Amino acid sequence: MPTSPSEPSGKGREPYDPDPDLAVVGAGPAGLAAAVEAARRGLRVVLVDAGDRPGGQYHRHPAPGLGARRPGALHHDWREFTRRTAALDGLVRAGRVVHLPGHHVWTVVPEGAGRRLHAVAAGDDDAAATVRARAVLLATGSHERQLPFPGWTLPGVVGAGGAQAMLKGGLVLPGRRVVVAGSGPLLLAVAGSLAAAGAHVPAVVEAGTYLGYSGFAPALLRNPAKLAEGALHGSALLRHGTRLLTRHAVVAAHGSARVEAVTVTRLGPDWRPLPGTGRRIPCDALAVGHGLVPQLELATALGCATRTAADGTAALVLDAEQATSVPGVWAAGETGGIGGARLAVVEGTLAAASVARALLGGGAPGPREAALRRRRDRLRAFAEAMGAVHRPGPGWTGWLRPDTEVCRCEEVPVARVTEAVDALGARDARTVKLLTRAGMGWCQGRMCGPAVAALAGHAPEGEAVPDRRPLSCPVPLRHLAELPEPSAD
Repeated sequence: MPTSPSEPSGKGREPYDPDPDLAVVGAGPAGLAAAVEAARRGLRVVLVDAGDRPGGQYHRHPAPGLGARRPGALHHDWREFTRRTAALDGLVRAGRVVHLPGHHVWTVVPEGAGRRLHAVAAGDDDAAATVRARAVLLATGSHERQLPFPGWTLPGVVGAGGAQAMLKGGLVLPGRRVVVAGSGPLLLAVAGSLAAAGAHVPAVVEAGTYLGYSGFAPALLRNPAKLAEGALHGSALLRHGTRLLTRHAVVAAHGSARVEAVTVTRLGPDWRPLPGTGRRIPCDALAVGHGLVPQLELATALGCATRTAADGTAALVLDAEQATSVPGVWAAGETGGIGGARLAVVEGTLAAASVARALLGGGAPGPREAALRRRRDRLRAFAEAMGAVHRPGPGWTGWLRPDTEVCRCEEVPVARVTEAVDALGARDARTVKLLTRAGMGWCQGRMCGPAVAALAGHAPEGEAVPDRRPLSCPVPLRHLAELPEPSAD
């Protein structure tokens, strides 16, 4: 069993079955902050994470063999992160936190007054682990939202977040001449990082328009640091000679062995491509993404209520204490709506404080928590504004062709999805999935889900319907066979 969060997960360990007060799922910014805060408040904590090290997708560690001298150069708030991981190390050594890296939690089920978490350890043996806890805090993060277009399966086309992960974790560039495209402020950060690392970024192609922020002046004025951060990214683009194209989208990628150029087209207000406005930009890589989608499989399987966030994604309904609609289950970070690492840290800290009061007793929140709540509300308001500005418009399906693959795993083209809807009577994404196998591949619809749902017309306009599944990740059948029989009660 690992004794320190900085050590990689050991393989082949025996199943571990602690009995903590709190199980935290996910060791990204929210989960890491929650585990440290909860342990400091006297709770016994188990931190379960799929990664070998804390940090999640945001704080990625270069492999030790790469010999990175300044890993923090590519990260925001690296010093604060290293302080928090050092605190976690100390709490693990003191026996107040058990850290289980390399473990994917695939389901959470009620057990008595608490919950039982089932996890599978990454590795050749796929060992099982079970954790029983009085309370659960979900900090499962998010994954990237992709909208397909002709040529998006070419080698050299990567997610915008994927390009950043390659740089942070592998110290490699996706190409030498990289177009960055999609929507959302992540594009500016990705372009700046790639350019600083030596890539030529001829253009950042943003489908939305930053003028949309003018309708959210109060949220902007309450977050001057965000304005300064945007100005910093803008100046970096100018310094590197990168052109910012708003109200434009990459509607096709071209090449044979790998991408060689992209077609960029101006968009109307609903994101529909405007005829006659296309232009080609040569490149050897394309980093594209349309924001992030909260990862809610565990939460929805538990029955947690969801809402439609301003960016059109489904997010958890949370109260002022970061509690979900299910008793004994809290959440923090991107599960409550995409908002960034700083908001995730604040929410993780507040959620841990709330759990401690619920389990150990205590009075009303003190001045520190009151200040954190004000900061959370301020950052959350900005996140909602950001989501509304960069929300994909319904006209994006206008850049698809009948032969454009929607589901990459199962190689399902647009024509088969539209046939399922128009000829076979499918009226929701689940029926399309059954008729076409779209979403049945390895990623289980995480990549193609938004596109299939849009083509299927799965819900009333403006309403996000979360995907519900009993298992959040692939799990060996023997683990299912080894589950205890449900009680007669």
